[in-house]
Amino acid sequence: MSVESQYIGNELELFSHAKNWKAYWGNKVVPFLGEHVLEVGAGLGTNTNDLLSLKPSISQWVCLEPDAKLSSKIHSNIDEKYHSKLSVETSYLADYKPDVKFDSILYIDVIEHIDNDASEINLAKTFLKEGGYLIILVPAHNFLFSDFDKAIGHFRRYNKKMLKTSVGDDLKLHRLLYMDAVGMCASMVNKLFLKQSYPTIKQIKFWDNYIVKTSIIGDPILGHQLGKSLLGIWKK
Repeated sequence: MSVESQYIGNELELFSHAKNWKAYWGNKVVPFLGEHVLEVGAGLGTNTNDLLSLKPSISQWVCLEPDAKLSSKIHSNIDEKYHSKLSVETSYLADYKPDVKFDSILYIDVIEHIDNDASEINLAKTFLKEGGYLIILVPAHNFLFSDFDKAIGHFRRYNKKMLKTSVGDDLKLHRLLYMDAVGMCASMVNKLFLKQSYPTIKQIKFWDNYIVKTSIIGDPILGHQLGKSLLGIWKK
């Protein structure tokens, strides 16, 4: 058994209700998943289930989650029809010893929790097949860093230059997009005025049902140059 940890945040259940947001970024990453997927920091498995539902043809999905309390709940959050494809490991990436390489490796709102993010990413590259994809979603812009970021253990938020530096130049950048421009404005309001450490479920549903839907229309018009999240996809 590898070293385990305990995740300090409790926002994962809240954001499991953000179905429009998950479908928004999910549809952008699905074409690059391939057949064998490694998800690092899988949390409760809600992203896993949503992505499997978007691409049920995936043959193997490995969830890596170092918090035993979280990893123990993953199977219960995954539709039973996907259980035969699913493997859950309570482990850090540094302690994981796979016997295969993967078509894609995902970090969905994870590397901002890792102090030495570049070291983590360099290790992840060794688990990728040639032609495989590294997919990273992170919160954007340090000027938005708030009490909420502190409460859930973020070390930083990212701009494009920071994320490219952390990944390095040995992978080919395929896509780098800011997402949720309207949500960025809402985050600024929270930082300057509301100063909430945690959103309420009512706020999450309002953001997901109205703000995200507006951003889905507005982001392409703005050329994905603004947003509260940043999505990067690199090819090995």
